[in-house]
Amino acid sequence: MKNPIGIISMQYTRPFTNAALPFLKKTRALGFDFIELLVPEPEDDLDPDEVRRICEGEGLGIVLAARVNLQRSIASEDAGARKGGQDYLSYCITAAERIGATIIGGPLYGEPLVFAGRPPFPWSADQIAARAARTIEGLAVAARQAADAGKVFGLEPLNRFETDIICTTAQAIEVCDAVGNPGLGVMLDTFHMNMEERSIPDAIRAAGNRLVHFQANENHRGFPGTGNMDWTAIARALHAVSYEGPVSLEPFRREDDRVALPIAHWRAPHEDEDEKLRAGLGLIRSALTFAEVNH
Repeated sequence: MKNPIGIISMQYTRPFTNAALPFLKKTRALGFDFIELLVPEPEDDLDPDEVRRICEGEGLGIVLAARVNLQRSIASEDAGARKGGQDYLSYCITAAERIGATIIGGPLYGEPLVFAGRPPFPWSADQIAARAARTIEGLAVAARQAADAGKVFGLEPLNRFETDIICTTAQAIEVCDAVGNPGLGVMLDTFHMNMEERSIPDAIRAAGNRLVHFQANENHRGFPGTGNMDWTAIARALHAVSYEGPVSLEPFRREDDRVALPIAHWRAPHEDEDEKLRAGLGLIRSALTFAEVNH
């Protein structure tokens, strides 16, 4: 099992524009196999063709992360928002084709909570069922489009503070199986799993061959090895389901512990983080290697 290991572009800068293109070569120089980019918006100052050219030249893969919101929500009660969500998922496929990516991951349903300033709502049983049905219906359309284009969406559960649609691996599995199309798989992030799963390894084993993308993040989103994640057990579970797909890191910085600092907000690095990135990469790569040779 030789999983490609990558890093999310937000580790360096946000937004990722043409001025940030040198980070692509840096990513390869640090030893990563791919970069995870936010799906470029049409108005972004980023040339997808140039990104593809550089990445192909460097032998650097690309995974895309969808940017959904309340206006791009296939689960919404609002017809306009549902259309916006469906149109956006179609656009993601087009963007992936142009930039040279196969996998598009994220909370594809588009119902954020805290980051949208939307509090949880006590939905009725009928409303819950309707939201679930709309999610499945929308993803079924997107999955067919993705499969036809040779792409795959990765459906990501988020923790209960960030969405009220899909929070657990079991929920993602249920939706994925209801859609029943190879254009939709499951994407897991250990940061969210740490809050919502009884056992991260058990959840990985349950996802099985549905798993198309995996994010290896510490419980506090710091650099791998600085938190309490059991990377040995996680790697063994990935090996147990024969997962050979990409593993990306999102080690958003946690070295600033000022009182009243909104730690959920992205902050630019204020120090050279190269050695920490190399160390985190080495830890995850070693855990995956030992899971393979000592199974």
